[in-house]
Amino acid sequence: MNASLAFYVGRRLLWTLPTLLLVGLLVFVLMRLVPGDPALLILGDNASAEQVAQLRASFGLDQPVPVQFAYWLGQVLRGDLGHSITSGQAVLPLILERFQVSAAIVLAAVLLAVLLAVPAGLYAAWKQNSFVDTFVVAVATFFLSIPSFWLGLLLLLFVGLKLGLVPVVGYVPFSEDWRASVSFLVLPAITLTLIELGVLTRMARASAIETLRLEYVTHARAKGLAERRVLLRHVLPNAFAPTWTLVGLILGNLLGGIAVLETVFTLPGLGRLLVDAIFARDYPVVQGCMLFTAFIYVMVNLVVDLCYPLFDPRVSAT
Repeated sequence: MNASLAFYVGRRLLWTLPTLLLVGLLVFVLMRLVPGDPALLILGDNASAEQVAQLRASFGLDQPVPVQFAYWLGQVLRGDLGHSITSGQAVLPLILERFQVSAAIVLAAVLLAVLLAVPAGLYAAWKQNSFVDTFVVAVATFFLSIPSFWLGLLLLLFVGLKLGLVPVVGYVPFSEDWRASVSFLVLPAITLTLIELGVLTRMARASAIETLRLEYVTHARAKGLAERRVLLRHVLPNAFAPTWTLVGLILGNLLGGIAVLETVFTLPGLGRLLVDAIFARDYPVVQGCMLFTAFIYVMVNLVVDLCYPLFDPRVSAT
């Protein structure tokens, strides 16, 4: 590793620490701005003031907000996200259990979307202004315009209920029966694949068109290289760099924003856990989910940044 690349990697790693600290502070403050008292929510409206005060004290909610934040931050640094107010379960194991479901859907969907979108965008760019290009752009725009929950409901109706190819309600953990688990994840993964296919195809096409106009591509063609070799060896690596950045953003967004699809398909994922915790005013679970989602988002984009020099060596020098 040369000095410029080592500096690039070190700078990206250092930026993750203040980013995560700022996210933790924002999560903690925003939760305190949400109306409602979790102690009163647990005990009910008929609880006495003494009972509410005792429960608030047991959760540390009677302390000043800076004290609560310092105590919570110390727990987080030790890997302890606290315990759920409503169920009493440890937050971190609960999040990791739910995250497995969300991660399986998102990773499969993004991988399939990339494998389909990049070749389609590259071919459309090569055939720019032709019928093939127009068709690819039209299909990509169509999928880009469809709400994910609506597409998910359509797939449930036709593939699940009408054709009976996959189950439509429930979930089986991967550890119990991996075949049954996969059958419950097929439709959510297909839904996300089709939705993300549109934006990735358009990005891959735009990047490939810009790359095809560069002088080194003209020079490669002038040397008599086959068009397939020009596309795969000279155009694809450079055109994929912006698409790779978009993949990182999509991964982070989906891992934190998949709650709608998990609700549609009744899946016990991280997004649904967060929504349920918000309605229950379960501070530790909400804070843990949001902090964990932010951590995953930062780590995914860190990996994207660290891999970027593989596609564009000029990045390591900046």
